[in-house]
Amino acid sequence: MKTTLLIMAAGIGSRFGGGIKQLAPVGPNGEIIMDYSIHDAIKAGFNKIVFIIRKDIEADFREVIGDRIEKVCAAHGVEVGYAFQSLDKLPAGYSVPEGRTKPWGTGQAVLVAKDLLQEPFAVLNADDYYGKVAFKELHDFLVSDATDKDFCMAGFLLKNTLSDNGGVTRGLCRANAEGYLTDVVETGDIVKTADGAASGDEAIDPDTPVSMNMWGLTPGYLSLLEEGFNEFLSGIESNPLKAEYLLPIHIGGLLRANRITVKVLPTPDKWFGVTYKEDKELVINNFKKLIDAGEYAADLFSDL
Repeated sequence: MKTTLLIMAAGIGSRFGGGIKQLAPVGPNGEIIMDYSIHDAIKAGFNKIVFIIRKDIEADFREVIGDRIEKVCAAHGVEVGYAFQSLDKLPAGYSVPEGRTKPWGTGQAVLVAKDLLQEPFAVLNADDYYGKVAFKELHDFLVSDATDKDFCMAGFLLKNTLSDNGGVTRGLCRANAEGYLTDVVETGDIVKTADGAASGDEAIDPDTPVSMNMWGLTPGYLSLLEEGFNEFLSGIESNPLKAEYLLPIHIGGLLRANRITVKVLPTPDKWFGVTYKEDKELVINNFKKLIDAGEYAADLFSDL
């Protein structure tokens, strides 16, 4: 059964200092975080990779990872595709508000890849390391339990996702006794504290499950996403230059309306990523520890 890994790699990280943070080398042979995600996905059984990028970073992207990954994937029977996110990829009847430069968000990012998604797919951020467990859990769900209304997400513990270098935004998850998601609350500026974590004056349980934008979805979700994008665009008059169409917010709305189910698949792995420029050294050290522990070969793809 074909399953796709959809990688959202269109963003430029302003907090990273103006560079393309997704392309920062972090492995011993110049590997970037995406290399490890692609390795873990192929190992878990995914057999198609789709990159969402922007046209203006295409040349750099192909030079740093795209051309190389296409060769790796070709050797293992894995298909590779590209989709391009841009401000003007909007439904008929809508146009870009004058002065807007901010991307439309992760919801629109997935929609630009719609024509490449005819099979169940996992979607994730390019600049996040998720660990091996989540890929296996999502893949197994997609090939056995997913329907056009039954989806899944990787559930990380908040304490395993915080940065030492500043506040982060996380989707705090609420789940029922059966492990199904009931709501996602986007919460900004979450920082480490002596007691665990907090956002502003509000303490947060560090063992709270959070969404790191790693979802298991099917093509049936795309029609719901399109419907929601039209609704979103028709209601942005109050904030036309900054409003974003985000996957967790859209999925949370569908959950509250009882239109879908989302199974939370717990993962014990520690997430890490390059949110701030200062995070890069920590990420490099984390990968070195994983390699030293035998989790990955120094020649990353040699064990496929």
